[in-house]
Amino acid sequence: MLLQEFNALPVADAQAVVGACADVPWWAATVVAARPYRSVGDLRAHAAEQALAWAHVDVDGALADHPRIGERHRGDGPTAAMSTYEQSGVDASDADVAARLAAGNARYERRFGRVYLVRAAGRSSAEILALLEQRLTHDDLTEAEVTAQQLREIALLRLTSLVTAAPAPRAPRDAPPRATSADAARTVPAAPAAVPAGGPVA
Repeated sequence: MLLQEFNALPVADAQAVVGACADVPWWAATVVAARPYRSVGDLRAHAAEQALAWAHVDVDGALADHPRIGERHRGDGPTAAMSTYEQSGVDASDADVAARLAAGNARYERRFGRVYLVRAAGRSSAEILALLEQRLTHDDLTEAEVTAQQLREIALLRLTSLVTAAPAPRAPRDAPPRATSADAARTVPAAPAAVPAGGPVA
């Protein structure tokens, strides 16, 4: 939707839009309360600033709305559609990739007690698997901070995709080209040469 439409939405509807980006109710309420925004950049900047205050409990609650990497979202609303799009770089039809992701997800959940969350948009299966192996080496505090940052990145990407700026106005149709002096010389007949007094010269 356009930013102007987001600014004009009823509070509950606007909170539903922001809440689809990250299920942190107080964050969605704070972002909506700051309307109207003058630009999508202002909206994104305020949402990013407020997201820095997410506590571990906020992140854990929002993770419940994210499927495992390589698995489909169980819902059918806008969050499910965005999740499917974000994981489009993961080739779930590749049996080797699927097996490695399943094993890695299980190892991660045993290690940290939550699903492995990563900004999948724009990343290939190989990149996601490499990040998973790296993050399994983190201590609990470091990994909690990385998970929160990944959730922020996902939320801001979603918000930017849901609320967009008005399209640039179409350029006016080209005006007819202005005639130049050269054009005039080609189109205006030249004046006849002056005839000397007394008639033509033989």
